[in-house]
Amino acid sequence: MQATVEISMYALEDGYEQKVIDFIQRVKRNKNIRVEVNGLSTQLFGEYDELMDLLKNEMRSSFENGKAVFLVKLAGSELTKEKLPDVLK
Repeated sequence: MQATVEISMYALEDGYEQKVIDFIQRVKRNKNIRVEVNGLSTQLFGEYDELMDLLKNEMRSSFENGKAVFLVKLAGSELTKEKLPDVLK
């Protein structure tokens, strides 16, 4: 099953920008996951189980290396720009 995740990380310490960049770079290493980054959040597209495993591991790594809060939205389908109805493009 394909899924979409929208995630925002808020590192609660000095040097927060680098903590967020590090998280995104770790997520991007998985070539089976499509990653789109903007100024407010990051969208991940891929197979549900692989997305969940990736998030479990990378969020845990972030928690073990400092304080952080994650906001996550999860959809059980691929919600890419290309899949939007034409009227919304």
